[in-house]
Amino acid sequence: MTISLGYRSLKVFYTVLFTLCLPLILIRLLWKSRKIAEYQSRWLERFGIFRSSVSPGGLWIHAVSVGESVAAVSIIRQFQEHFPNKSITVTTTTPTGSANINKTLKDKVFHVYFPYDLPLFIGNFLKSVQPKICIIMETELWPNCLAVCRKNDIPVLIANGRLSERSMKRYQLFQPFIKSMMQTITLVAAQSACDGERFLTLGLDPKKLVIAGNVKFDRVLPEGMNRKAQELRALWGEDRLIWIAASTHQGEDEQVLEAFSKVTEKFKNSLLIVVPRHPERFNDVAALIKQRNLQMARRSCQESVTSETEVYLGDTMGELNLLYAVSDVAFVGGSLVPVGGHNMLEPAILSLPVISGPYLHNSVEISDLLLKAGGMVKINDSQELAQCVIQWFTSPQERKQIGMRGKEVVEKNRGAVNKIIELIALNMH
Repeated sequence: MTISLGYRSLKVFYTVLFTLCLPLILIRLLWKSRKIAEYQSRWLERFGIFRSSVSPGGLWIHAVSVGESVAAVSIIRQFQEHFPNKSITVTTTTPTGSANINKTLKDKVFHVYFPYDLPLFIGNFLKSVQPKICIIMETELWPNCLAVCRKNDIPVLIANGRLSERSMKRYQLFQPFIKSMMQTITLVAAQSACDGERFLTLGLDPKKLVIAGNVKFDRVLPEGMNRKAQELRALWGEDRLIWIAASTHQGEDEQVLEAFSKVTEKFKNSLLIVVPRHPERFNDVAALIKQRNLQMARRSCQESVTSETEVYLGDTMGELNLLYAVSDVAFVGGSLVPVGGHNMLEPAILSLPVISGPYLHNSVEISDLLLKAGGMVKINDSQELAQCVIQWFTSPQERKQIGMRGKEVVEKNRGAVNKIIELIALNMH
């Protein structure tokens, strides 16, 4: 395999530019820490400096944030079953991804932050961990990371590979550089044929592409979650109608609360659960709810839901599935504003009918499957959101049928994790 001189020159330029920007990156961390204190801690890990507790020759899996870390858990658990004696190192970029890994897997894996993409820091990391293979979740292409792995004969597998049309066009702005970078990837296990085609467009060798399916279909519900959900539901009221607005972004919460005001005109005792996507927005959303003079309980404060409570703010990490499980209807956010949508399979696995906004460019294949099967409805604004919730609250049978159709979509599309484990096994020898 040959890497062009032009690529090397561009990589040197990228490395110099990244080095010069490092002070700004650290200032950005401090700025973020105003709302999320965790950004102030564990900085040395981002330079590849930490005390390793793993044995050489294991698995290194990188999951940027919450969404990728959730998908990674399914692969990690299956890997542990097949290779019980192999160590596992998990890296994330964000504190929210870190919190999810620590809460879900605890001491079953070794976890640190992903080092900044400079050869020295990546080299420090690899010397400490000495992995046999690197698994990158979805799409996280760092030139120096890929180059240093290649230099150390560490295969790099892109698992659950996803590449939207928008991302592909951005990468194409640097096409010669990206094409050479694609040569350093060992294998891409893409979510769909469309994702695979986009990787090929960027220069991936067709021999390195496998269409494995989406890992999110293989999600297994946490042990004991249904029991906890039943206990919560009993406390809140078995007959009370509950809907959830999950993974909401700025500009969506206002629309959700507007829809809630219309829903309560018809169902006065209904309860709305709001779960913002990012922890730094928890207090902002709480302020929005208070501005509307709604009776609110906050999960983080362990406040009880009473008959007077109108809105329950899910302002904790790692409990979204539990809150889905106590709900009757689910709206999945990131879709009423141009974010691109979030994981609609989480409520579908629980047989919940799903509502989404029109912006779904990050989950086209999943949304198409659910829409075609009749397991999801797409709305355009707060008025349509309210109408859909009211319709499903009015008709329990319709609500149940739509939820079951969504669950069937999930069951029919399982199997990606097994394929990825087979690919990992082939490349670990």
